[in-house]
Amino acid sequence: MIRTRFTSVGRTSLCSPVRPAVAKLSVALALALPIAGCSEREQPVAPSSATESLTPRFTPSSGTASMLRARATFDGPFSIERETGDWKMKIDSDPLDVAVQTIVFNAGSQSGWHTHPGPVFIMVVEGEIAFYESDDPTCTPIIKRAGEGYLDVGDHAHLARNETLHPARNIVTYFTPVGAALRIDAPKPGNCPF
Repeated sequence: MIRTRFTSVGRTSLCSPVRPAVAKLSVALALALPIAGCSEREQPVAPSSATESLTPRFTPSSGTASMLRARATFDGPFSIERETGDWKMKIDSDPLDVAVQTIVFNAGSQSGWHTHPGPVFIMVVEGEIAFYESDDPTCTPIIKRAGEGYLDVGDHAHLARNETLHPARNIVTYFTPVGAALRIDAPKPGNCPF
């Protein structure tokens, strides 16, 4: 049997099993079955008004190019603790994915507001990036230049912008639950004009 997962406005419900023969139907019919066959919807799929359908629920990026370099699953749970002189590090984790991505920001580009399911270590390797946090009422940029790092714990929305006339490049390392999306789009928080 095939089980279909249906997501509706942030809610997920598991639909009734669909017979294998149905899976062989056309793509249009296969896409229509989960919508028509689910009786566990908690909210309507369609917007409740015409105005709501025109309001974006996220802020898309513009002028950036990303390339996923690697992603691997580390079985767990595990605990690592290291000390070298005065330096200390500790990691306690359930199984997790570690992913590495290169992101190029053209002059004037931005990431769009977003969050992450886990911490993200960002290394600026070329140019300069301004980071903005949704919980900063003054919308003050955190400027990082080539050779500097920025730690994003991922628990609130943030945005990265290249406010210079030159390209910038980041190498980003994500720590996420196994199989999780690396980025979760977020609506404009209202503390910044962009």
